[in-house]
Amino acid sequence: METDRRTFLAAAASGALGLGLASPLSVLGAQVGERQTRALSILILGGTNLTGPHNVRYALERGHSVTIFTRGQREPGMFQEAFEHVEHLIGDRENNLEALRGRTWDAVIDASGMNVSWTRDSAALLADAAETYLYISSTGVYYPYLTTEIDEDTELLLEDPSNGENGASSYGVMKALSEREAQKAFGDRSLIIRPGYIVGPLDSTHRGSYWPRRLRQGGNVMVPGKKTDLVQQVDVRDLTEFMIRCLENGTRGVYNVTGPSTPTTLEEFVYGVRATSSAAVAWTWIEDYAFLEEHRVFFAIPWIMPAGDNLGSQRISIERAKEAGLTFRPIAVTAMDTLDWFDSLPAEERANARMTIPREREAEVLAAWAARSG
Repeated sequence: METDRRTFLAAAASGALGLGLASPLSVLGAQVGERQTRALSILILGGTNLTGPHNVRYALERGHSVTIFTRGQREPGMFQEAFEHVEHLIGDRENNLEALRGRTWDAVIDASGMNVSWTRDSAALLADAAETYLYISSTGVYYPYLTTEIDEDTELLLEDPSNGENGASSYGVMKALSEREAQKAFGDRSLIIRPGYIVGPLDSTHRGSYWPRRLRQGGNVMVPGKKTDLVQQVDVRDLTEFMIRCLENGTRGVYNVTGPSTPTTLEEFVYGVRATSSAAVAWTWIEDYAFLEEHRVFFAIPWIMPAGDNLGSQRISIERAKEAGLTFRPIAVTAMDTLDWFDSLPAEERANARMTIPREREAEVLAAWAARSG
């Protein structure tokens, strides 16, 4: 049955499921077409974690050359054969950028900018060594999400009012300040990409694999949140392929990058993921925010309770990125490919992969809901 389901989904997506280096450009190909620009030399700061291997795979498929700069401590989680065609420079963004000196590239992708000083130092060093500096930021820069109208021109906090006590706040301010450092060094040659929740193959947080894994297990499935709540996430491949095409097209500026392409409700989302499995499922919807707060169920990514500081977190405008060529895989394709990747992990890693809502926790909440409902 699962094979038949995969065949159906693959046909529906025009063969979009491939994960390999030689995979076709699939459903994106008809919309995007072949690369029309010259081959680029691309430096990736990082490159072995989440976005890196997908950027490497797609850039090489498009005929570009790739250099990665890492500490040399991590092997890529996918596309190992692609990395045989990648130049690897060793250093440390904290205190050793020597390998970057005296070199030039067409573009830089800052894929490991988790410290303001790292972005400041690398951008300053490379300001005359590259045409474009792409910084991977986050829609977290908009935290707290106090409005439902958020776009790239929304004012950002540049100081953390929590002084490090609130992780979401400190992370958002760090990303916002890092953006400023990239823009300070490269001016209008900078490209700022603000992704929402990144899901798909190589998502080691496993937040994106929660719903596909849970629905494959079947049984009584708790869905927290109102059916009409909006949800947003971006497939890591849609994100990274958009980034490479932006570099090809000389696109600069600031772009929110999440999905799906149109506003999608929680109900539409879970039913879309449901298409990936034939397991018997009984749905228990808990649309009572007060009950969910009482039992401390605030999120099940991509759903996050739209209240308080997270009111508009899943209503981020992506119109600018869509106009620049952002494309989207179907929800079911992302879910199926995420399961394929998860199933390829070592047994011990799969066994220890955290569930956003552990089954025992889900059972407790369901029991409390049943008792309350009488």
